[in-house]
Amino acid sequence: MDKRNLAFGRTNFIILAIGMAIVIIGFILMGGSGSSAEEFNADIFSARRIKVAPVVCFFGFVSMIYAVVYRPKEKDSKQLETTEGKEDAK
Repeated sequence: MDKRNLAFGRTNFIILAIGMAIVIIGFILMGGSGSSAEEFNADIFSARRIKVAPVVCFFGFVSMIYAVVYRPKEKDSKQLETTEGKEDAK
């Protein structure tokens, strides 16, 4: 398969993997023991679970969106091809 037919390049996949890792870290930060009917656990309202983890997940999702829309700059291969084609025609 030709590399030109792929929708994503190597950089896109790397950014996507980093974004997925950040989201997973955010969900791990949200985790912990919960409250039960017999006992109330005030840790469910900690700053780590309510403020830090959602922000970390948000940045992970934003980086994943950026990985999808990111288009690497094309090298001057197209210009070289057109220049070579013109020289061949002469």
